[in-house]
Amino acid sequence: MTGSASTETVAAVQHQRRRLRHVRRWLVVALVCVAMLGLLGLTAVRRDAASLLQPESLLELLTWFGSVLVVVVALVGVYSVMVDFVFWEGWMHGLPDPRQLFASEREGSGQHRHYVVYLDGIHQSEESHPPRVSEFLDCLQESITDDTMLVKGIEAYTITNVGLRTTTFAGWFWQRLFALQEHHPNDLVRFICAFCVQANNVIKVGISSDRRYGPVMNYELALKIARRLDSIGFMPHQASRIVLVGYSGGGEMAIGIAEILQQLCRVRVQVITVCGVFSGNGALESINDVAMVLGSRDPVAALGRIAYPGRLPLLPLSNWNCWQRHHSLQRYMIEGMSHNGSSGPFSTAFRSSVVEAICKELELSALRPPLRIPR
Repeated sequence: MTGSASTETVAAVQHQRRRLRHVRRWLVVALVCVAMLGLLGLTAVRRDAASLLQPESLLELLTWFGSVLVVVVALVGVYSVMVDFVFWEGWMHGLPDPRQLFASEREGSGQHRHYVVYLDGIHQSEESHPPRVSEFLDCLQESITDDTMLVKGIEAYTITNVGLRTTTFAGWFWQRLFALQEHHPNDLVRFICAFCVQANNVIKVGISSDRRYGPVMNYELALKIARRLDSIGFMPHQASRIVLVGYSGGGEMAIGIAEILQQLCRVRVQVITVCGVFSGNGALESINDVAMVLGSRDPVAALGRIAYPGRLPLLPLSNWNCWQRHHSLQRYMIEGMSHNGSSGPFSTAFRSSVVEAICKELELSALRPPLRIPR
């Protein structure tokens, strides 16, 4: 029996070796074919290189590249819209019941009374913030009062409390995209990958400002923030207010969700935009406190005001203009500050000025009479 088993083992090993030899042969043949095709392609590229430099060929190439970008943006836009409604319809375990929020009236001493929630701009792709933003938030944390909690790490451009890398259904796509963006040797490929991330977030900002589809996404984001506050011990009967600080496109997200979050959390909600780009379409009827921190050399925020005509005085019946007729808008202008980079609000040159403006607004708004919210 032992000899028979040994013979069978040897035969199996030999059979496996023969299979490996066949695989190696086919692999060599495939590599040779690929090399031949590569040489043929290189020859064709050399032959056509001169023609590609002609104005007509360059125009055709640019047209093709622009068409690809349009298709990519369209696909990203469809994804951005559909994923919100897929979640809304219950395909991703449905929306949590807001009645379960803050269900237990926990008592405790030394609880925070003010909650500052930071919403990042369209560059955000995951829960963690870039180094400059993290340093800015650390500076803000040191400057606010002891009874104020700074809530950071909110991903404003996904429907669940995770970054794009770990989103349901499409996480594999974003992981591959980020890998190409970070490690691909071709600058054009890295640019396209980064452009897709920016396009997704820009489209989210556009959806938030839309009066038809915006309420769905704004409710989902407000519910996500409310759940985050519930997880860190927020209690409506002890809290005084929630302050949404939105940078760039995060300003639109803050204004879009302010009234919904106020109803969910049953406390006063305040909005502070930093270099904010927002439409003014958001429902602000029950929001009393809105402040803007602006840079005198910020072209992006200025362009946003033109891109969204609802903020222009030409449309007096827009939500934004109606709100301004009954409320006082606080503006904090910082001379020389731009939208981002070395002269942006997170730079060492202007970081302290932005933090000072936010803290000043927090102090002033605390003196205003509180708004009664139905319990």
